[in-house]
Amino acid sequence: MEYSKSDYKEYPKTVAPDDLWAQVRRTVYGKPISDDQIALIVDSMRDGLSLNGSERLLELGCGNGALSHFLFDGCIEYMGVDFSDYLISVAQRKFQRPGFSFIVGDVCSYLQDEDEPARFTKALCYAVLSYLTDEQATAALAALADRFTGVRTVFLGNLPDRDRAHLFFPDGKDFRAELDDPTSQIGRWRSPEQLEALAARSGWKVRASRMPDTFYQAHYRYNAVLERAP
Repeated sequence: MEYSKSDYKEYPKTVAPDDLWAQVRRTVYGKPISDDQIALIVDSMRDGLSLNGSERLLELGCGNGALSHFLFDGCIEYMGVDFSDYLISVAQRKFQRPGFSFIVGDVCSYLQDEDEPARFTKALCYAVLSYLTDEQATAALAALADRFTGVRTVFLGNLPDRDRAHLFFPDGKDFRAELDDPTSQIGRWRSPEQLEALAARSGWKVRASRMPDTFYQAHYRYNAVLERAP
């Protein structure tokens, strides 16, 4: 059976239980990306979040925790949320320990329902925002701003840049219909300027950055650090 590249519920069940990178499509032509590439991703998250060893980190769309656990030494508490019960089961089996937990949940629902939102100090969302509509993304950022009052910094990673879509799609392909579709292969493409406007609605200011040229997706993706506007 063919699964769309935005399917993170059923597709992960089709690969080996311990093939963590394949489960979350951290691959190139079906092969897991190299340790050097993973290190670039982890370094970008660490730098963007400025983890100091005492953080209470919330991750939205944590998948199977394969990236998440590299950040644990910068935290005293971690909570990962993902809508895929299968990926969360992998994360719980492989990486969960006291104070570092993974739960099943829809991102937007979780942000409204969390009982102790003020305890978190940083938030992370890697390669997930593009699969949210503008309305969902706006609601998520607004909930972080209004309810998670201890969160001063949000790291949004691996965002597809609308201005660079032509560098991803094959020559001659009409990709315009895919750019606004959060269920497409890459999801919703937003330029840094579009993200800045979206985030400003809930009082976040945005600092966008590019990955090193050696990163395999550097030509069409970017990261963004959100901080509360003064």
